[in-house]
Amino acid sequence: MRRLLIGSSLKMYFGRARQIEWTREVARICAAHPAVQEGLVEPFVIPTFPSIPDVAPIAAEGRMLVGAQDLHWEDAGAFTGEVSAPELVEHGVRLAEIGHAERRAMFGETDETVARKVAAAMRHGIAPVLCIGEVDEGAPDAAAAACIRQLEASLALAREAGSTGRLVVAYEPVWAIGAPAPAGDDHIRAVGGALRAHLADDPALDAQVIYGGSAGPGLLPRIADGVDGMFLGRFAHDPAAFGRILDEAHELAEASR
Repeated sequence: MRRLLIGSSLKMYFGRARQIEWTREVARICAAHPAVQEGLVEPFVIPTFPSIPDVAPIAAEGRMLVGAQDLHWEDAGAFTGEVSAPELVEHGVRLAEIGHAERRAMFGETDETVARKVAAAMRHGIAPVLCIGEVDEGAPDAAAAACIRQLEASLALAREAGSTGRLVVAYEPVWAIGAPAPAGDDHIRAVGGALRAHLADDPALDAQVIYGGSAGPGLLPRIADGVDGMFLGRFAHDPAAFGRILDEAHELAEASR
């Protein structure tokens, strides 16, 4: 079975102490879990900027990657309040969440700024966790077409620069973010499958497609044939829920043997 990428962005839900506590609990679960020990799952956590130095060594104990919730497209300069890719690399950051629908809606991010950030991340060996998704609920084929357009716009500058490396595409339909339940299983599999097929023949990218948008325990077994993992939010605030999803991943692997 292919390795699954499973992790969570903590957004701004927790303060420093709670992020440390959450990561310690999840890292303990990961360190002992056969899904991680056997290389079936690559877990990750994306804390707030100030908590990255505290979270990183704890996460390492559970073989968890650490990400950042954003980055700036320039390497240095007069950009008050921003954080650069080179500095994130110094802190051991391996992933960077880019283009989330909340940042587009609240902070005016556009396809152009997202493309600049993706290029900056890849330039410094940080894998973008590129968030894409259709705004309104509709047919899977229309959703897939919209997502592929958004994906290509976001990769335009990285492609121009000849960038290579890891890319994580987080499919998050905007209408499912914060909803009581995720998108329908068939919808997720169809759109995830279309994105994977679109990226499959690109030799420059080591690409994975994960699903986010009210994702939590119980979903992975229903969508695993269409995605490469899950991007968790509030339904993983209880570390035990993270553990249950690892259980599901291990059960899938056992069933495929």
